[in-house]
Amino acid sequence: MTVRELVLCVDVGSTFTKGVLVDVVSGEVLGTGQHPTTLPDVVVGIAAVRDAIARALIGAAAKADRGLGEGQVADGVRVAGIGAAEVEAAEIVACSSAGGGLRLAVVGHERLVTAEAGQRVALSAGGRVVHLSSGPLDAAAVESLRAARPDLILLTGGTDGGNADVVVHNARRLGIARLPVPVVLACNRDAADAAAHELRRRGRTVTIAGNVLPRIGTLEPGPAREAIRQAFLRHVIGGKGLSRKGSRINGRSFAQLVSAPTPDAVLTGVEVLAGGRGLLMVDVGGATTDVYSVVPAEEAGERPETGAGQWAAGDWFSARTVEGDLGVRSGAVGVVEAALAEGLIELEQAQELRQYALGLVEEAPAPSSSGQPGDGVQVWESPGQVGQSGRGDSDQQSGSLGRGDQALDRQLAQLAVLIAVRRHGRPTRPGSPPRPLRRIGLVVGSGGVLRHADTKGRTDVLKPLFADHAGGWAVPEKATAAVDVRYTLFAAGLLHDRLSPEAARRLASAGLHPGPEHPG
Repeated sequence: MTVRELVLCVDVGSTFTKGVLVDVVSGEVLGTGQHPTTLPDVVVGIAAVRDAIARALIGAAAKADRGLGEGQVADGVRVAGIGAAEVEAAEIVACSSAGGGLRLAVVGHERLVTAEAGQRVALSAGGRVVHLSSGPLDAAAVESLRAARPDLILLTGGTDGGNADVVVHNARRLGIARLPVPVVLACNRDAADAAAHELRRRGRTVTIAGNVLPRIGTLEPGPAREAIRQAFLRHVIGGKGLSRKGSRINGRSFAQLVSAPTPDAVLTGVEVLAGGRGLLMVDVGGATTDVYSVVPAEEAGERPETGAGQWAAGDWFSARTVEGDLGVRSGAVGVVEAALAEGLIELEQAQELRQYALGLVEEAPAPSSSGQPGDGVQVWESPGQVGQSGRGDSDQQSGSLGRGDQALDRQLAQLAVLIAVRRHGRPTRPGSPPRPLRRIGLVVGSGGVLRHADTKGRTDVLKPLFADHAGGWAVPEKATAAVDVRYTLFAAGLLHDRLSPEAARRLASAGLHPGPEHPG
């Protein structure tokens, strides 16, 4: 008898709620679905996704009983003997980027050292950095910070044993300002207690984590990343107004279901998928383009020589960057301007593309409040037909991607990919080496514009990346390419500590389809 342990992984985004039903014993995907996010109670949408997957399984089983098939759910995974009751009883784990995701402010000591280190840690933790400052805070800096409306502040400052004055001053300023948000303190360990005291004596909520930069050239993001995640779960997600008081599913509230911000879960899934060989993933959305990378295992510990080439903020095994001006809908004008500045298009071409970009109107579906059976629910079908929006949500990828000019959409996507990866991989400052991506083994393209494209369209968008030797970054020499068509990486990230290594890799790679061949 086959032993199964079912878990429903859910990603609640601002536009869509996606679900992936997983057997955690094998790492197999048993069903997937999505529904417009239901505000003001996202639990309704979660239930709608779960019920849609259950109905698909029942339908697949009925067809098998009649000899019409082999018991396949709509995404092509063979199943047998799973009924609605078993799906309804499955544990639910979730991540979320709804309500604007996690808005993070970073307050550091020096712009090119601790402030930059804090920003990179914040991004890796799944935050959207809405404010970055360095040096002693003054009244104007505090007002700028207040205007950014962060959900959480990451306060950094100094290497261990270094200057403690600035971080203690900044803690005092933040305490006096009475900003009603939690603070994660990841600074010089000799200053941590004094800085925490300045905040707590004025009623601030503080979590002390390990210093993000204990020594020049050594970045240690792990403790701060975990502290940010826990602060998000304890103090932020419940205050987003995403569910009604008393709303429950399987006896748990929405805040109890969520275990990570969505980008943090995706980054962890990317780490699982990389498996030590190194990986670069670029996710093209309507408003932003996100880039994730994992350095190959043999290079993860390498550091430049001391001197002009040293990275002041170090490097680390995995990284994420968010390009807020690059997208294929609301970010389209930013793509054109950046491409012109990079010399990727001529002025005449830019004018045509800019005119098209200005005419794009965001058509993301309005959040649903009903969640009635069949109301907006989609069971994702075969790879390449994953519903109208793919990931949707924070990147605001909508069905409108199919309503514009296909050739111009692909050109925007190609430019967004090139520019975002250039920014991600280039040296952080003159004299520094680029991020070591030359020997990565896999490049993954993600986002609705790639999911819904045919083979030629995917090649048009991704192949120029492998020939971008003038882009100022370390272009992969022998990497293979793939396109993420089923969006299971977030589920692999949510379940990575519960799956065997083999099962985790199976889940992380469940949505990959081969991409264009490497030109070399």
